[in-house]
Amino acid sequence: MLRSTQEYRESLRAYSPRVFINGERVAAVADDPRLRPGINAVGVTYDFAARPEHADLMLAHGQGPDEGDDRAVNRMLHINRHAEDLLRKLEAVRLVCRESGCAQRYLAHDALNAIFQTTHVGKERDGTEYHDRFLHYLEDVQDRDLSLGIAMTDGKGERNLGPHQQPVKDAYVHVSERRADGIVIRGVKAIVTGAPYMHELLVMPCRAMTAEADDYAVCCAVPIDAAGLTIVSRPAGRPGQAGARFSNRYGQCTAVCVFEDVFVPWDRVFMAGEWDLTSELVNGYAAHHRHSCIGARAGFGDLLIGAGALMADANGLDQALHPHIREGMVELIKIVEGFFACGVAASVYGVEGSSGCWQPEPVFANIGKLLLATQIYDMHRVAHEVSGGLIVALPGPDEDHNPHTKGDLDTLLRGRSDVPYGQRMDIARFIEDITASDTGGWYSVISLHGGGSPQAMKREIHRRYPIEERQQLVRKLLERDALAATESGAPRRRRQPGQCCPTGCRAKTLSDR
Repeated sequence: MLRSTQEYRESLRAYSPRVFINGERVAAVADDPRLRPGINAVGVTYDFAARPEHADLMLAHGQGPDEGDDRAVNRMLHINRHAEDLLRKLEAVRLVCRESGCAQRYLAHDALNAIFQTTHVGKERDGTEYHDRFLHYLEDVQDRDLSLGIAMTDGKGERNLGPHQQPVKDAYVHVSERRADGIVIRGVKAIVTGAPYMHELLVMPCRAMTAEADDYAVCCAVPIDAAGLTIVSRPAGRPGQAGARFSNRYGQCTAVCVFEDVFVPWDRVFMAGEWDLTSELVNGYAAHHRHSCIGARAGFGDLLIGAGALMADANGLDQALHPHIREGMVELIKIVEGFFACGVAASVYGVEGSSGCWQPEPVFANIGKLLLATQIYDMHRVAHEVSGGLIVALPGPDEDHNPHTKGDLDTLLRGRSDVPYGQRMDIARFIEDITASDTGGWYSVISLHGGGSPQAMKREIHRRYPIEERQQLVRKLLERDALAATESGAPRRRRQPGQCCPTGCRAKTLSDR
């Protein structure tokens, strides 16, 4: 079943999660104005899946426990079967994020693919039941077209200590009890994207575990209103703020999720103590998610490019006649399409695992994510340069309706004569909203640290890049040169001035000139 946006919104009423925002208990998630921009953003993934013109990108076919599964499912819940799936997912994420800024639901795709791969490895190696359980869970998620939150980042406590060494054991989510019918988990997950308006949470380890930390090697699915789960959330976007031309409609919340003896039945448990599989799960998720982040921030970049061009036009600056505007636009385009090209390369050179699931090529995926993470600030800077300072210096939106000031503002703050004052102000406030407000700051930080910090990408690039092969390439070239020189009589030793050829070099004399 494919839901509509309205059906998704209404489906949230079937849940009663324990959610707090700004110190207040949320009575009904679906009706709370502080969460509406986030629900709208996730709703884009449902809307676009229903549009025929986006069907190739937004729809795929299910992969449940039965062979020949041909159900139409949302791309955000699909298991990649080939490189083309990776490319379509990348483009689908860009599509929904250029509308919503951040559609959030693509995290479910990344986690589902990583769990699919990891449980398959466990089944092949140890004969565990986790993969079969997961396939049945996946089929249910796809059939009900659910939205899943990813509870991965733990509180972590003292960063120089491992999970099992923490003075506060609940700094990491762990198995506190094993029962015949399931497990009980405790602990805290931080930075859970869109948690209040998800249907379920996928709990995953945030790091590779050791044998001493096997209780922390846990992966499972938890309904959003499970007994013992408390969600402490930020508002989504800037709801209710008149100047928030974008984030009043679309936004994203992040939340801290506290698990206090939450029971999880075995059919929803996909890892419980298999510490030696945590590296597979964490690295798999990182590759998928960093690939998705590339598409997401390219969509955000599309908004910056469009808004910057509109603002320059409203200011009366023709890109063809003003090189600094043209160069700024090209710089912005170069940044966005540069890291997106890495996402395309990661798709085209995708890797098929033993499970049949395709994963983005990790070096290109990590390079693309590293570029966007470190260049998001340049994207904001260039957008500011081409837009001008008015985006943060213009009068507040209430002045647009003030009879004492409106007439003067209409006349004196107009740029081009054919662009009304109100239109120019809308564009300026849009850019302020997504680059210079707390929402703009949020986009910067989440781009920098979401999916792992830049150091995590650098480590992965260095670990996976074939540096030794490159060394060998040059070594062989040098050895060929040395061999040729030896055969012609030159000594095998360091090439020093005057000893670079069999006969030695000499300074030219007058007779040579």
